[in-house]
Amino acid sequence: MTSILPRGVSDASFNQALSEFRAIVGNSAVLNSDEDRQSYIDPYAMGDGKDHDSSAIIAPASTEEVQAIVRAANKYKVALWPVSRGKNLGYGTASPAEAGNVILDLSRMDKILDVNEKYAHCLLEPGVGFYDLFYHLQEKKLPLWMSVPGNSWGSVIGNALDRGIGYTPYGDHCEQICGMEVVMPDGEVIRTGMGAMANSTTWQNYKYGYGPSWDQMFMQSNFGIVTKAGVWLQPEPEMTAKVDLAFAKFEDAEWAIDILADLRRRDVIQHNIVFGTPVRAASTMSQRADWYEGEGAIPDSVCEEMMKKLGLGWWNARISLHGHEGVVKANADIIRKALEPKMGKELEFQFWAKGEPMEKAAQGVPTTMGLNCVNWYGGRGGHLGFSPVLSADGKIAFDYAKKVKSLYQEVGQDYYASFTIGRRHINNVGLILYDRDDETTLNRAKKLIDMLLKEAASRGFAEYRSHISYMDAIGDTYDYGNHALRRLNNKVKAALDPNNIIAPGRNGIGSRK
Repeated sequence: MTSILPRGVSDASFNQALSEFRAIVGNSAVLNSDEDRQSYIDPYAMGDGKDHDSSAIIAPASTEEVQAIVRAANKYKVALWPVSRGKNLGYGTASPAEAGNVILDLSRMDKILDVNEKYAHCLLEPGVGFYDLFYHLQEKKLPLWMSVPGNSWGSVIGNALDRGIGYTPYGDHCEQICGMEVVMPDGEVIRTGMGAMANSTTWQNYKYGYGPSWDQMFMQSNFGIVTKAGVWLQPEPEMTAKVDLAFAKFEDAEWAIDILADLRRRDVIQHNIVFGTPVRAASTMSQRADWYEGEGAIPDSVCEEMMKKLGLGWWNARISLHGHEGVVKANADIIRKALEPKMGKELEFQFWAKGEPMEKAAQGVPTTMGLNCVNWYGGRGGHLGFSPVLSADGKIAFDYAKKVKSLYQEVGQDYYASFTIGRRHINNVGLILYDRDDETTLNRAKKLIDMLLKEAASRGFAEYRSHISYMDAIGDTYDYGNHALRRLNNKVKAALDPNNIIAPGRNGIGSRK
């Protein structure tokens, strides 16, 4: 008998459901002991994490098993919380938004089904991680690159479905999805795009198919369970270059963001640009105590000490260029002409020809170095992010940065921030670091996230992605037409999933709170 049950399900009924799940996937792939469930609780939880505890875990190995599980879940009204690998660190990891859901762990579905060198695409199951795909490309000596997020523990497909990003020209991961296989809430399987044709030979070549295109419907939603997806890869470029930028003053953000955003819009810079503070850089290679042990937020004077010792600016960015030699060198010259007069110094680019050893960050090599930041305050570290979407405008971004920095200082939190500059927008990534065993840092983090949410909403900015504890709160900020979008999402959810079986409450859809 488990210590927690799915919502609205009796102990007897749940035991029957578990028996049926075991008949589908085998005894070893259904886990419901306290020890098993504890291993799936968010390692960054602000508390014991049991407010998001699961009732059991099921680990299918095939699309057919997922179908059978979904049909059995409908029979017993047991809600499922699908995760690809459960490595969504900082957003709740594998834990469900609604306590008592059964986690549907797809990590055993880890096949790289196809990689096409000529067309530069692959077909993956959701359990394929960034390291898995990277090593496959390396072992097969395929001249194809992938894009990776700052923390590369997770699933290639899972990250793309949550609109995760990387820092190469293919860094908008959801845009690289081409064709999905999806188990619907009634157990039926569909394929989107050209895959809707039974003998399709172009499933990973053309996204849209015939009629409405449904791929976006399954991103950040709970309308189905993706069991396969195509991903476009980057052909290895003839030349790659990179330059590190350090902007000396806090107020440099205004003019620097305007210049960088313009270069990004024009595709002189082809990737999402991270523009971050000294604490952001220092937290991956040191701890707070190495710099400051006083109360309150780290003073600006200490940040300036970091800058001197680590060769940083108040704002720091890395730019990579990719393509034919002439284009790369021409774009490097454009960047020099745009930035050098304002920075007062020459920019030093590094250039690599195809096949030469190069800096890993420029190529999109998986890494987990960014996770070192959780050690900043010591103890059992964790982080929570708030990343609202802003227009790509230097004045707007700088005004917001000043306000956010003041809120961090008001609560005594060290200002860890970056602006991720896309083609037409910016995400202001405000990371909140804490020690899970220190009530002071936990209470500060909770207070700060509430303040940031209210401040962003007052300016017309909203988060694009949410931690499981804040999904309804973020959904509340999308309030046009008396929350017309949420009502539309809930209508679609009710039509496709009348028993609310798949991830109730995910991103505020079908919430039962």
